[in-house]
Amino acid sequence: MKHLQITVLLWFITFVAIAQTNTYHQSFVEDFTRSTSRYFEYGSTGNKTPFKYRMGTNSVTLVGSKVLSFKIDPADSAGAGRGPEIISKEFTHFGSYAARLKVPAAKSIQPNVGAVVGYFTYHVDSIPGLSEIDFEWLLADPSIIYIGTWTGHNGKLQRIGRTINLAKGVIYDTHYREDHKGVRTPLTGRQNQPETIAAIEGYDASSQFYTYGFDWYPDRIRWWMLHPTTGETIVLWEYQGSTRGIPQHRTRYRMNFLAYQGLVSRNQCSFP
Repeated sequence: MKHLQITVLLWFITFVAIAQTNTYHQSFVEDFTRSTSRYFEYGSTGNKTPFKYRMGTNSVTLVGSKVLSFKIDPADSAGAGRGPEIISKEFTHFGSYAARLKVPAAKSIQPNVGAVVGYFTYHVDSIPGLSEIDFEWLLADPSIIYIGTWTGHNGKLQRIGRTINLAKGVIYDTHYREDHKGVRTPLTGRQNQPETIAAIEGYDASSQFYTYGFDWYPDRIRWWMLHPTTGETIVLWEYQGSTRGIPQHRTRYRMNFLAYQGLVSRNQCSFP
């Protein structure tokens, strides 16, 4: 059964400043104003519908700007990899990543829409396992941000995660767990900073473009965003004091938009 009955858009103006030095890979910037990308390739295991992915499209929200657009095909089946996705052509590693993006505003049309936007890194290597750092938003509740990592091997995955309602200034939880259904152990001390967060009045990831980013180091990860009015850097989570949960090997830089069967609200989903 499909839970996404509408075609909705995901627009990106993306810039990346990856790895301040060339120790691991070259820095690059992609603004998506052209019809083709220098640094990303398109990936989708779903329908090959051309409208699912388009670069250099005029933005309705930002007049005079060209953006990347993603659309979900309502005829596509739900599941990971089925929707539109961009994947870096080259591997990336430690460094600073940032993107300016707006998620689809679908809640008023279909309140329980089962779709999620992901801005993340992801690569599985047979020896060290999974290397993933992510931001995620449910279209059903775009005032909430899910951030975290996945490391390890299938069946023995490790997750560190934090869930934030930025409109209310509430951190719902910050935890560690093993695999998808493991017991959530609250993180404390240096692994739980900041312990509180100020609300951004009216925050809604689908209402406008926001700039999000993460700084990835061997011994710490910092997720952040820029305040939409002041431009101040807001630290969403700075995880340090342990290397557990911090990916150590190379990965691919990605963004995607996909439908999930039955994924409709924070209380009903299985992540972060």
